[in-house]
Amino acid sequence: MTALDALAAIRDRAPRVTVIGDFLLDGWWSGDISRLAREAPAPVVEVAERAWAPGGAANTAMNLAALGARVSAVGLIGADHAGRLLRERLAAAGIDTARLREVADARTTTKIRVVSGDQVMLRLDETQVSPWPADALARLVEDARHASAGADAQLICDYASTLLADEVVEALARLPRPPLRVVDAHDAARWRRAEPDVITPNAAEAERLVGAELGTGEERVERAAAVADRLRAAAGAGAAVVTLDRSGTVLLRPGHPPVRTRAHPTPEKQASGAGDVFVAALTVAVASGAPLPVATELAQAAADVAVRKPGTCVCSLDELAAWAGRPSDAALDADELAERIAAHRRAGERVVFTNGCFDVLHRGHTSYLRQARRLGDVLVVAVNGDASVRRLKGPGRPVNSASDRANVLAALECVDYVTVFDEDTPAALIRRLRPDVYAKGGDYTPEMLAETADVHAVGGEVAILDYVSDHSTTEIIGRIRSRPAPADLAREGRR
Repeated sequence: MTALDALAAIRDRAPRVTVIGDFLLDGWWSGDISRLAREAPAPVVEVAERAWAPGGAANTAMNLAALGARVSAVGLIGADHAGRLLRERLAAAGIDTARLREVADARTTTKIRVVSGDQVMLRLDETQVSPWPADALARLVEDARHASAGADAQLICDYASTLLADEVVEALARLPRPPLRVVDAHDAARWRRAEPDVITPNAAEAERLVGAELGTGEERVERAAAVADRLRAAAGAGAAVVTLDRSGTVLLRPGHPPVRTRAHPTPEKQASGAGDVFVAALTVAVASGAPLPVATELAQAAADVAVRKPGTCVCSLDELAAWAGRPSDAALDADELAERIAAHRRAGERVVFTNGCFDVLHRGHTSYLRQARRLGDVLVVAVNGDASVRRLKGPGRPVNSASDRANVLAALECVDYVTVFDEDTPAALIRRLRPDVYAKGGDYTPEMLAETADVHAVGGEVAILDYVSDHSTTEIIGRIRSRPAPADLAREGRR
């Protein structure tokens, strides 16, 4: 099953999913800053707009509904204005809120972000710090029992609030379960008795589960794979998907090699709740019959879509289908690429740049591109345009057009951005993008590269990667062209 097949299955099945957990309200207050307060050296935000969105488990429910699931919400909120507003937003999205109970004298958790320009300046939290009444918690467990009966999946969202106390976790773990139980928890070890089918810890949560550091960058994937059994055992889980923010995710299952997805990074600063999007898409895909690797790929795509929008993240099924089925025109023009790279640099990320014709993609290419990606946070691949390839390689090249070559490269998980240039060297692009690292395959030396001077001029370094022998595009094309045509082979066989 492919990602597109999984999307079709979601549309056909519209699975029933019960969401249990911490329902809260997100606020986004935005305005301009033009002065400091007189009483303290603090910026004054002139609030121009207030926006509200379901957050936490409520955001997960919103994403499930947007992705085509039939959703029931099970949780407790305050009998206050925030609770009523939250219920209204959920109901408007088609979510069953009959078991989202209001509790007198309780407070609906709100998280208000104050934003100016592209920067979150402050977050204001109001939370329910007192224990919830025992009768309300008992009703929550019974509501979970009824809502999960006949459901295709149960998704538990535990953000370490006072709602899902230990006794509630124990009671929920003893309930009959639907075919799929997914736990998204700050501490998945609390849910060991529930034997979740899948857990989705982030890197920090995974580290706490196994009592070991995963490190940073690409090494986190290898280290997560090394502690996979301990990770799953700590949570009693059948499988774990460790989310690594801008580095993507790694799926860990017993008896299978790790499955890696890569995020397509965006320099956003205002999006919140990408993890909710991920776990919602993963759940709805598996509940519709998708294998876990395919569901993980689809969930990564949903998160990629959502973080490109400001505010609390939501991805619809139509948006996900458009993203998954796009004819990857990730070949950005120089202006847009420069803008994105500048934003990555402001975020402190390391930019790696490489270039080539990539006429017939082969193992030598993919090997060195994976190596290049490990040298930084963002990999940019510049592809020679068709006229440039003809000047460099002769009138019989390229075999594939620049558009086709760019689309194939953009489909690789290790590649973040692709651009096409028409000059014989990417010197102008290097001067404009100012990469931290310029990577080339091992059949070169820095002295052989015309670009070396430009790289050093912008403060970058040149990295020569491993060489994979017997994998030259020219040699491959030569072997193909030297083989007899089918008609010639047929004539030879008749002799």
